[in-house]
Amino acid sequence: MSSQTVKQLQDPPSAGLAHNSALDVLNGSFADSAHLDDLQRSLDDARCSQVQLEQHLVESEKEVDILTINTRIEAILQQDKAKELASLRDSLEDDLAYLSHDLISTLSPTGDDNAPTLLEEIETMHRALKELESVRSYVAVVERTLQLSEWSSSQMRNSTSPITTAATSKYQALLAFVNDARHSCSLVEDIGNSHGSLTLISFLERICDKTWGDMKAILFSTLISASENLKWPTAVDYVAASKEDRTTFESAVSDLLKLQEIGESLHPPRETEGLYPLQALIHPVALRFKYHFDSERETNRLDRPEWYFTHIINVAHDHRPFMEGVMQRLIHGSNFQGVNAWHNYTTLLLPVLERKLKHSVPVLLTRPALLAHTVYQSLIFDSTLRDMGYEFVVQDNQEAHDERREAEQGGISKVILEQKDWFKTWLEGEKKFADDQYHEIISASDAWVVADDDRHEYAQNHAARDADLKATTSARRIKALVEQVTDRYSPLPSFRQRTQFLVHVQLPILELYHSRISSSLDAFETLSSALVRAVPGALGVDGPKTDGRKLTGGVEGSQRLCKALLSARYIENAMRTWGEEVFFLELLGEINLRASLRVTTGSHSSFPERNARDNDGATTSDGTIFEELVTQYAKLSARAEDMLVQQICGECEGSLKSHFSALSTHMQDPDDSTVEVAVPSTLLPGVALLSSHLAFLRSTLPASVVTRLYRRTASRISEHVLQRLVLFRPSLTRGSARSGLTRTQARVVQAECELWTESSQVAMNTSHTRIEKPWSRLLAAGRLLGADLQQHEKLLSTLFGGKNDGWEELLDNVTGLGCGGLGMDEVKTVLRLRDDCRR
Repeated sequence: MSSQTVKQLQDPPSAGLAHNSALDVLNGSFADSAHLDDLQRSLDDARCSQVQLEQHLVESEKEVDILTINTRIEAILQQDKAKELASLRDSLEDDLAYLSHDLISTLSPTGDDNAPTLLEEIETMHRALKELESVRSYVAVVERTLQLSEWSSSQMRNSTSPITTAATSKYQALLAFVNDARHSCSLVEDIGNSHGSLTLISFLERICDKTWGDMKAILFSTLISASENLKWPTAVDYVAASKEDRTTFESAVSDLLKLQEIGESLHPPRETEGLYPLQALIHPVALRFKYHFDSERETNRLDRPEWYFTHIINVAHDHRPFMEGVMQRLIHGSNFQGVNAWHNYTTLLLPVLERKLKHSVPVLLTRPALLAHTVYQSLIFDSTLRDMGYEFVVQDNQEAHDERREAEQGGISKVILEQKDWFKTWLEGEKKFADDQYHEIISASDAWVVADDDRHEYAQNHAARDADLKATTSARRIKALVEQVTDRYSPLPSFRQRTQFLVHVQLPILELYHSRISSSLDAFETLSSALVRAVPGALGVDGPKTDGRKLTGGVEGSQRLCKALLSARYIENAMRTWGEEVFFLELLGEINLRASLRVTTGSHSSFPERNARDNDGATTSDGTIFEELVTQYAKLSARAEDMLVQQICGECEGSLKSHFSALSTHMQDPDDSTVEVAVPSTLLPGVALLSSHLAFLRSTLPASVVTRLYRRTASRISEHVLQRLVLFRPSLTRGSARSGLTRTQARVVQAECELWTESSQVAMNTSHTRIEKPWSRLLAAGRLLGADLQQHEKLLSTLFGGKNDGWEELLDNVTGLGCGGLGMDEVKTVLRLRDDCRR
């Protein structure tokens, strides 16, 4: 209880609180005058209660006084005791300082002539003794281990064939001794001193491994000596060898197989370890390889990696009959019946190549061409071994964060490709080579020349997509370059490596070519703009030196646009075909499934977005890996087509200005008796210009594209001529005093309309019906003007009599095209142009 609480309890009672409490009691008990009779009784009870409370108060005050006195006495006693303890602490500190002064160590820097104390000398000697005892124990353990190791080797050297477990008794004793030492050291580790024991155990384990290796080497030498009698490492004619040589060889093989069986019972099995006899046979092969390719002989050339790759392939091929015939039979007589001798032998050959590559590749990092050649040869080597039936062992050592195993195929190429720095250097070299090739293609003098020397090959590969599509030289070479890049990285063993090659090398080529075509269209639009032609020097174009009309006008201008269109369409169709190939479909599927690959492609704008997953977690794959680029090239092709239509229509409409201007002068009515009508000469330049454009398009572009462009171009020109020549023809007045076309003038207009279709028919060389379709509105108007209205009075009555039924059938009798797309009001307008139509 705190002093503040005690003080509050000692305070006298509050009169105000008592008055308020009494007032609350009176208000609650006596609400009205009817309860005043109980007031006296309540007052008596209150007095009795007051007397009792006062008695309790007196008793409490007495007890508080007694407790206060006792507490003060106890506090005084404790204070005296604290003073005594403080004094005792001071005396102890003085004694400790005196004793410390007498025990100053030689290690103390406070004095120059301090001598070690006896205690320190004893402790130092004790530590030295313990260290000497530890060293003695370690030396004894090492001495015993080395002794057992020597005995094990001697025992194996003196043993005779066949090898039995007894020939390894000394080695088993060595293992038992090392296990005992390991157990003793584990007890020391529990105490806390583990550094020295760990070093000792690792040293003893190395001795055991070396001893076992020496024991193998003893039997290896026996087998190698026996194999030399069989002309190993050349191709072995086992049947031609003597019986004694074969018996010696088979005995050496059996001894090694037996030793390996014993070793597996003594050691944990090693997955990557080959059969001991095959390991022994590899030694002469490795020595010959080193002699040819790791020395200063002419065969050791960095620019000829195919030589040592071919050497290993030849070794594996030449020794295959011996492995599958002789060695496999000997292995079947042991506990390793499930081992394929040739496969295991080939696996043991690969480390020879790995060492060679690890030694030579760092020198090639500054020579990209040789590095790329070496990588390519390693991929060919892997492919050749797979074709021979060898399956590379894939190590399951992928990062845990990857949701799927990254390595799909093993191979000697992984020695280079799995090194990030080496792979990055190779990738940069391939990208530089591809970029140089691209710029060489674009900068060539014939880059934009339209050539069709490969149309037969293209038609075979693209039968369903514009089989008659021509291409520019640059488009064909870009396609070949992209396919060459695909051939370079398609053999890569990892999808991660393939994705990086796709994103960093292949897609940029297609993007650059797209940008090049797009920029050429931008330049064409700039040169052909009205502002450049009207204001020399506008938009950065130097007027005196640049003639925009020559570059963008006439068939030459259409030719430039066709080159861009053919280039874009050619690459677009090629990408559609590539996207449907199995290689790219598998690559896209893996990218959609793996988060690590999606990170690589996520920041690339030309890569399609990840496909959505369905409820079962499967990934839909409606698109292809080039889907986004195909869309961009399709837009580029559509833009080129739009510009072609605009180019042709603009020039034709411009050439018709003089013709339409001549219509503003009132036409002189020729003799009505004249049968033949002459087309105005002002119309011929426009018709000839359209014919030349169409003829060029038909000879250059695919039929489907030409048909689409023709329909758009003819429809626009037809509508333009219809508006200017017929519907809103100048020099004609309307109303009650209108002056219309005579029959002969109307026939001239009809002849002009028919001339457009006839010239298009000649240029396009196709059916008349397909030619007339885009011109139907103009033809219908022209034929309606040139018709004999007296023979079609029923048509006039139907149109102008308020009847809306059957007029199209009657109009078809006149035009042969039905209404041709003309509305009823337009038909009435055309008929009213005739001066003999008074409706």
